[in-house]
Amino acid sequence: MRDWVEHAMWWHVYPLGFVGAEKDALPDGAEPVHRLPHLTAWLDYVVDLGLSGVALGPVFASHTHGYDTVDHLRIDPRLGTEADLVAFLDAAHSRGLRVTLDGVFNHVGRGFPAFAEVLRHGPGGPTEDWFHLTWPDGAGPGTEPGYVDFEGHHALVALNHASPAVADHVVTVMNHWLDLGVDGWRLDAAYATPPAFWAQVLPRVRSAHPDAYVFGEVLHGDYVAVVEEAGFDAVTQYELWKAVWSSLNDGNFFELAWALERHNGFLERFVPVTFVGNHDVTRIASRLTDPRHLTHALTLLFTLGGTPTVYAGDEQGLLGVKEDRAGGDDAIRPAFPPQPVELTQTPGLAVLPGGGWPVYHRHQELIALRRRHPWLHRARSETLTCTNTELVYAVRGDGGVLLVALNLGDGPVTLAVPGARGVEAGTGTLHDAGGGDARVTLEPHASAVLTV
Repeated sequence: MRDWVEHAMWWHVYPLGFVGAEKDALPDGAEPVHRLPHLTAWLDYVVDLGLSGVALGPVFASHTHGYDTVDHLRIDPRLGTEADLVAFLDAAHSRGLRVTLDGVFNHVGRGFPAFAEVLRHGPGGPTEDWFHLTWPDGAGPGTEPGYVDFEGHHALVALNHASPAVADHVVTVMNHWLDLGVDGWRLDAAYATPPAFWAQVLPRVRSAHPDAYVFGEVLHGDYVAVVEEAGFDAVTQYELWKAVWSSLNDGNFFELAWALERHNGFLERFVPVTFVGNHDVTRIASRLTDPRHLTHALTLLFTLGGTPTVYAGDEQGLLGVKEDRAGGDDAIRPAFPPQPVELTQTPGLAVLPGGGWPVYHRHQELIALRRRHPWLHRARSETLTCTNTELVYAVRGDGGVLLVALNLGDGPVTLAVPGARGVEAGTGTLHDAGGGDARVTLEPHASAVLTV
């Protein structure tokens, strides 16, 4: 683990949507549109929120949504130029913010040069081994082969990760942008890429950039095995994401308690990337059936071990539902206004009732708590009380201890919080503070973080 990641908390942005870029690539030869400064204007907002980095979604030249890359070494002209990205990096670093890029190395768009060469040349071409191809009888120059695609999306051509040329290309790309000041990489669809590929690539990257942070997008499966076989610093903790919103919606803290035990096991081996929202899922404010439980989701995110990530807009309670259809991501990847002060007055950006700046301030409160207790990064949790609608857990690490109490019920509850000395975040009335009989009373649908 890179030492600086102990303090990392990310603001995750989908750039093409954020800046209001066109849905499709600009025509060949069109001048770049310098939209990255739009994102630079939000950096002070990120600092004020208390986060320490910006995790950018795809920024490389692509056909449409950024995940159909055509040139990993060129900034998408809809966003600007390499100089624009370097200026963004400089602006972020001057504010103490780190920056990661989204590395889409499992598949490419059909316009990717190595695949275009396949289509031009036919069988036996110099880039044939970059892909998994099948040729029809009598194939020649200009013949379209069959090929393995990504999850049935024919526009996404899967790379052949057994090809040394593909490994060389990925090393070149990762090092190029790290040389220019990027701090790390999110590896898209890492669950679909053989870990052995990364075991070859990452040592070559880290020999030049030992401080780079690299984490993989993994949805399910054996997280520990993937991390150790691939050499990642971390993977995305989708198990915990699902358990958070599901347990809150169902009034079933037993599901969450089980997931927390799993999470403890992961923390023994690596520190997962934790989140309650991202660019691929329904926003947390829309996912929760009771908006009063948004605070509970945030409390869990910022008090449990992990590297927390906030999806841009979630800190204001933005609404958005992902749909499984063409354009189904649009609602969760909207354009943001030029300045943060315009966010909650922008047409087309729906906000949770009672959301906006109050939700932002709740994020600030919990992020500040996290910064005061950096040991939470690797903290393990212990469930002390668990019913369907009541949960108390302790988090411990490097000599620090906090207690967290959550109430999903429609009535007040009084819960045992042995040793609690004060309420540090949230709301609750503490009785017999500091003793073994300490208790906290929570109002309906309330939560509290308590010092010990």
